[in-house]
Amino acid sequence: MAIKQELINFLAKTSLKIYNTDMRVPIRKAEKYTYLKPDPNLSEAKFLEIKNRLEQMKNYRPKLSEEVKILSEGGDFSENAGYQMAKGKLRGLNQKILDLENQIKNAIIITRTDDRDTVQLGDTVLIEKDGRKKSYTILGSAETDPNRNIISHNSPLGAALLNHRVNDLIKVKIARKELALKIIEIK
Repeated sequence: MAIKQELINFLAKTSLKIYNTDMRVPIRKAEKYTYLKPDPNLSEAKFLEIKNRLEQMKNYRPKLSEEVKILSEGGDFSENAGYQMAKGKLRGLNQKILDLENQIKNAIIITRTDDRDTVQLGDTVLIEKDGRKKSYTILGSAETDPNRNIISHNSPLGAALLNHRVNDLIKVKIARKELALKIIEIK
């Protein structure tokens, strides 16, 4: 009875949740989009955001390592669920750190040029469609936000706008429709 109470106290301290493992979860095959490389094109603000996130993760890693060390003292690793979960968290954190370091290493900072003759990465473009005007900022894939009209250079619209000039008429095929657009201004 005392061992059961010790186990309950231990689980309460480590804030672990016990799940029913009787039911199997289907394992899916890796799809073609599973291992895509991140877009290296980043604005300076996004680059700094990634660097800050990386620094926070590196500062959190010693706490997780200490948790793994404490839980490893619990005996048999194969039956120590707390240790297995903490070790999994540490592995996940290490993978995220590696991914962010790789993204920073391969980053290409988007710099706006003074040349406003053609649409380039980092530009804000005012377009007209059916008499309505709308502006879009073209950035890398990591920064897209349709709610703020930030689109990727890889999107159909972003790719169609690149390297075109003011007053160019562009046809963009989106979801079985072809849209006719006119570039009004490049900012």
